[in-house]
Amino acid sequence: MIVIDGYEFRPFDLERLLRTVFALERGESFGVFTDLPDPRAVEGFAYLGHPGLGPRKLAFTILYSGLLRSGLGDAAFYAYRETGGSNLDLPAEVTTPEGSVLPLRDALARHTIPLFMGRYSATAPATALAKEMGFRGATMHGANERVLATGLAVDYEQVSARAERLRRAMSRADSARMQWGVRGREVALEIDLGGQEAQKSHGLVRTKGDIANLPAGEVYFVPAGAEGLMPMKFEDEAGTIALFRVKDRGIVALEEVVQGDRGEAERFLEVVRFDRNAGQIGELGLGTQSLPWAGTDIQDEKILGTAHLATGRSDHLGGDILPGSFRDPRNAVHNDVLYTPVKTPEIDLARVTLSRGGEEITVVEHYKPSAAVSRLL
Repeated sequence: MIVIDGYEFRPFDLERLLRTVFALERGESFGVFTDLPDPRAVEGFAYLGHPGLGPRKLAFTILYSGLLRSGLGDAAFYAYRETGGSNLDLPAEVTTPEGSVLPLRDALARHTIPLFMGRYSATAPATALAKEMGFRGATMHGANERVLATGLAVDYEQVSARAERLRRAMSRADSARMQWGVRGREVALEIDLGGQEAQKSHGLVRTKGDIANLPAGEVYFVPAGAEGLMPMKFEDEAGTIALFRVKDRGIVALEEVVQGDRGEAERFLEVVRFDRNAGQIGELGLGTQSLPWAGTDIQDEKILGTAHLATGRSDHLGGDILPGSFRDPRNAVHNDVLYTPVKTPEIDLARVTLSRGGEEITVVEHYKPSAAVSRLL
């Protein structure tokens, strides 16, 4: 076993991961897809000599090369032009290392299991394509060496069982209340959940038409409504933090800039005013795994005690915000707004409370699971 930040992990094993996640059958065929600023750089794998491009290089060194060594099935590699945003629809064409250009759908049709590892999340468009074309697959955007050593080295049978326990406990909630402390100011968002069944991202993909987002481990809801104030930290150099007014499930106004560049917050609001759905709250997610911080949202949003909201498209979660409902297709993103003590230390996630049948259940307090949640685990 390997100990990382006090957690014990088995060494990363690609074959074990894929066998567990997909319950592999004979004759599987794997397609490894990554995004590049210029997909022609995949020819002869020339991009491996370029600076940076961390997750894109892991797509080759870990996924593709690992599959070639494993004997699990045949494997091929493809690159497509990076979309520029989280969960935007994928380009129509891909490029092979031999320099061939072919339709994305043709490439997908060649494989039973496509694997996406790159900079931008492909979960939403990959989910739509999987349901239409009948394949199963996984997305691993933003992966790094720490994710490989921790979040992808766990037993996903156990991750799935744990997520299911929490999903059942949280299902049929009427509403949720998120409370934050932001530089001495207390703000809250009331979220209408409408008594829906909670859903889970649990890492097991045993049915055609399903996509796993790995690392997995969260319980999530698609809000029916939301009212109140929502803090948001931007990824600019100034570390801008702003409070936005939410009404009828959508961001409608800039309440206050707590720190940083007011222009950054106003530019976001301009997009929302032009394209209303870009500011719609499409998800409330709660982490379920006990993992160390990895410095990338794909893992950190799955850690127990964290919570995230997402703005934009929600069709891949069963929501009603579709790519075609945006005025500009470049705005059809699904952007996670993640609250963790590492990413947003200036924002205290004081409490997340679910209400069901008049009973309140606190699930998160100051970035820690509540006593009730801890008992379930």
